[in-house]
Amino acid sequence: MIGVLQFIFRLPWMLLLATLALVFVGASALYSASQGSWAPWAEQHLVRAAMGGIIVSMMTVLPARWIFKWSYLGLLGALCFLLILQFIGVGTGATRWIAIAGFNFQPSEPAKLAVILALARYLSEQTPEQLQEFVTYIPAMALAGVPFALVLIQPDLGTSLMLLAGGLTVIFAAGVPRRFIFGAIVTGLASLPILWAQLYDYQKARVMTFLNPDADQLGAGYQIAQSKIALGSGGLFGKGYLMGSQSQLNYLPEKQTDFVFTMIGEEFGFIGNVTILIIYFIILTSIILIALRCENRFARLSCIGVSMMIFLYMFVNVAMVTGLMPVVGAPLPLISYGGTAMLTVFTGIGIVVNASINSHLEDSDYL
Repeated sequence: MIGVLQFIFRLPWMLLLATLALVFVGASALYSASQGSWAPWAEQHLVRAAMGGIIVSMMTVLPARWIFKWSYLGLLGALCFLLILQFIGVGTGATRWIAIAGFNFQPSEPAKLAVILALARYLSEQTPEQLQEFVTYIPAMALAGVPFALVLIQPDLGTSLMLLAGGLTVIFAAGVPRRFIFGAIVTGLASLPILWAQLYDYQKARVMTFLNPDADQLGAGYQIAQSKIALGSGGLFGKGYLMGSQSQLNYLPEKQTDFVFTMIGEEFGFIGNVTILIIYFIILTSIILIALRCENRFARLSCIGVSMMIFLYMFVNVAMVTGLMPVVGAPLPLISYGGTAMLTVFTGIGIVVNASINSHLEDSDYL
């Protein structure tokens, strides 16, 4: 009985309740996006959330050392799917999905989590002295660089950069020396002209549209223009549930996926958008506090990586729909319609819950 009580006490209830809140916000938003119908998006969203709940439950009771030992295997599996994608992938203009029994699976999403776990394991096995040596980070950059390159050639610049950023966050949290950080920043800035030359024409067009969205409001700038109109028309308290004209009249593109935050802003106004951001803040803060409480480096680095993954999902989407970043096709986690990204986030949350329950374990307990 004491063991059960300890298990319940160690569950991160704030994180779980905030996650549940976003799921129901997403279901309500998708119900509105389909003009007051559970089909086709809202019901599927709830089904996937139920699947996500099962994943979290399974990850919760999984022995912590299993996650540690399977981390490299998970990355190997992600790489295999990314390689297979080059031959059997589907998509318009980019091969980003694999069709499996009527379900479109996007391998680049779980690859983000696989990179985080693999790097967390590798870096947690290094001594403080080894972390001061440059040669230690060559395998680490390979663990992040190979999947980054495979996602980049799909092509999917936005997702590949998010994958790389998540990996670099784990490397940074492991204690990389400042001189390496400075060198990486200088190298990155010097590489910008080369990177720009390698971009596809449509990617360059997105950047130019971001810099001057008013130049072609009926063409490349249409999405951002309609998004800003919807957000602005929502005012402080919004037009009311199911009353958003831009979304209900289908002026707002991709309202069930990339622009769901805009639709919520039109219906519930500035207050509604801020409330969502507060819930995300609660989730991220909860994860960081769990990371600080963990006694072992693998769990700590894994939690930090998961928090960055969720933050990037949220930040890129919100910045995109408000015109602060180019449109890159990033979903709003736990709210937007989309199966692979949603289940990836749930898996990450499951890993965090597992770390919370086993926060007392030390590095030796994972061997």
